Amino acid sequence: MRRLCGTVLAMEAVIALLAIVPAKVLGHTSAGTAAAVCGAVALIAIVLSGVVGKRPWALYAGSVFQLAVIACGVLLPTMYVLGVIFAALWFTGIWLARKWEREPTPTRSSTTV
Repeated sequence: MRRLCGTVLAMEAVIALLAIVPAKVLGHTSAGTAAAVCGAVALIAIVLSGVVGKRPWALYAGSVFQLAVIACGVLLPTMYVLGVIFAALWFTGIWLARKWEREPTPTRSSTTV
């Protein structure tokens, strides 16, 4: 779970930083607002990616963070799209990781063919 959710958050940080220029060029908002919103999203995503899997509250914080990124769409419409995409990846990652952790590990047979 740590790797999967941490990777989603790390990629979200990268994409959020890359969204600054298109948001400005497309005229969605000013450069300062785009940089502030995307920078804050990236910073929080990096911090959470470092603690997910180590702290029990990190999954809940990451889930709230995904909803907050969607809410950032009020200030920067690009974040609606990015928020929904990464929220889907986040919740799918949690579901897959828990499913994978529940499955028993296969045991090797001691007989050889």
